[in-house]
Amino acid sequence: MTHRTALIPVIDLMGGQVVRGVGGQRSMYRPIVSALCRSSDPVIVGRTLTVHCGASRLYLADLDALMGGRVQTAVLKQLLQALPAVHELWLDGGFEDAAAAAEVARELGELASRVLPVYGSESLRSRAALADCFAQNPQAVLSLDRRGNERLDPAGCWDAPELWPQRVIVMTLERVGSGQGPDLQTLAEVQARAPAAQLVGAGGLRSPADLKAAEAAGAAAWLVASALHDLQLPPVAGSAGR
Repeated sequence: MTHRTALIPVIDLMGGQVVRGVGGQRSMYRPIVSALCRSSDPVIVGRTLTVHCGASRLYLADLDALMGGRVQTAVLKQLLQALPAVHELWLDGGFEDAAAAAEVARELGELASRVLPVYGSESLRSRAALADCFAQNPQAVLSLDRRGNERLDPAGCWDAPELWPQRVIVMTLERVGSGQGPDLQTLAEVQARAPAAQLVGAGGLRSPADLKAAEAAGAAAWLVASALHDLQLPPVAGSAGR
């Protein structure tokens, strides 16, 4: 069965290895144990996930950077060089402003043309930074982050839909790796505030039925990792051998 809601496979990167994200509690993440690829090597995992999903996009959350360290540019270079079929690598590097993303782009050199920065509401330092990021790069992605009933949003991004770009991630961190199902209520709330935005859900996807529900709710795409590693989502038709 095919769905209009695309799957965007996710790599959570920590210390050069892919780890399993659970509820956004990053200090507790451990190297991935996967029934799909049986490796925590980023290139092997990235290749396996994108082939399984028939995807040309890959989302990478650099947990070292999100916890105050530096973006793992050496690993990013390896990924981009090894996976030419990945046309867009969405990178959440804990960017506090456009300058932080530009610094990573300089380090990546010509490979940066395939990288789209993801600006997370938990990381942006101000409302002015929010506006500047998408004035400089309208193709970049905003992630509206929350955990439970708490918005992770020091800059007030959630309350500034007039500054949102075309693509917006609705990131419900406590659903990540939880098996609780997708948070369609929050997705609907965001959609009501920005009807023209392409919304990308994140967290909780468990099955083809969940993906169908996400499609009915209007999600253009969904970020997914655990359901792939646990073999809960079948390969996309025609993806084998890509």
